[in-house]
Amino acid sequence: MTQPDRYDVIIAGAGLAGATFALAAAQGGLKVVVIDPQPFDAQLAPSFDGRSTAIAFATFRMLDALGVGAALRPHACRMDRILVTDGRRPGAASRSASSAFLRFDADEIGDRTDGEPLGYMVENRRIRAALAEAVTAAGIEVRAPASVVGVEAGPAMSRVTLADGSVIEAPLTVGAEGRTSPVRKAAGIETVGWGYGQSGVVATVSLGRDHGNVAHEHFLPSGPFAILPLTERRASLVWTESTRRGEALRAASNGAFQSHLMRRFGDFLEDVTVVGPRFVYPLSLQLAEQLTAPRTALIGDAAHAVHPVAGQGLNMGLKDAAALAEVLVEAVRLGEDVGSETVLDRYARWRRFDNAALAAGFDGFVRLFSNDIAPVRLARTIGIAAVNRIAPLRRTFMHEAGGATGDLPRLLRGEAV
Repeated sequence: MTQPDRYDVIIAGAGLAGATFALAAAQGGLKVVVIDPQPFDAQLAPSFDGRSTAIAFATFRMLDALGVGAALRPHACRMDRILVTDGRRPGAASRSASSAFLRFDADEIGDRTDGEPLGYMVENRRIRAALAEAVTAAGIEVRAPASVVGVEAGPAMSRVTLADGSVIEAPLTVGAEGRTSPVRKAAGIETVGWGYGQSGVVATVSLGRDHGNVAHEHFLPSGPFAILPLTERRASLVWTESTRRGEALRAASNGAFQSHLMRRFGDFLEDVTVVGPRFVYPLSLQLAEQLTAPRTALIGDAAHAVHPVAGQGLNMGLKDAAALAEVLVEAVRLGEDVGSETVLDRYARWRRFDNAALAAGFDGFVRLFSNDIAPVRLARTIGIAAVNRIAPLRRTFMHEAGGATGDLPRLLRGEAV
């Protein structure tokens, strides 16, 4: 009988978190294999994922340390300032700031970040392409298209069965396949969460004038409306609507969509034109009750899927990848079993509180701002104005958004794993 192929780690999911973890683990000397149901090339198509992502400056250090940053920099737009306002009606983007106004400026913390911006806006397809190139250059084995149909955690090995009947083994299987993670389900890990009854409408637009590397976030009763700077004088628009309105926008003609868009934009930026396809994503919160199980670990959206209000979902997932890689590489150096409960518990303890606290914070933020109740609106106005006037508090928010606080994995400090 043919013996199964053996690896140090099996990674289910070749998306952003899975591919990044594969690079980090391989950098530390682990033999990994990546499994994904999509053909690897399909993930690089512009239509595969129309979103753009705010990459915190600490996360970009990680990408530099993994050899991915150089390929991304030509496509990464600095966010040097973020302007936040609280509005009550469509078109708020075209009006001058109210007293409920908050300004974050990278120059305020430049002495502690070596002149880094607050973050970088990068289209997801660019990140996928850079990761795919790096994974290929590193000689990491990718089996795609291939689907995981069974995961069995034994005393010493995790045994993974693929749809073609082949079997592979490793001391550890990592679930990085997103919200519907088969690895998580096979491990019996339950999730908690809820839908928001909202959808995120995403489009890329060309602008009539330069955006100045400024990101704008307007909080309206229906949800946040963000104008996020991209390269080549473009911007990524992300605005939240009810699920019903979101589906209507998905089905709308190009002309009707442009009209709805201009109700949000007003005359804020000149000659706004939609370029490329538009996308609508349902919004929900989902947290895995555990990050680990016997011979199993979860990272990225398999572990936590949050509202995009603060643009931190990918940053959380890549911090998972950095922490897990560091724990596993240290375990190998100490001669430990990388899939043992002792080793996996170190990862879970490192990431559990941070993930839960951020998810709860984002959820509370959405509920606070996605309404038009007068007392709540007054509290928001006072709170935003106070944060804007208290410089130390404002700088704390900027450091948190930049991912430079807390117990950082080495990769997020720009060091090799």
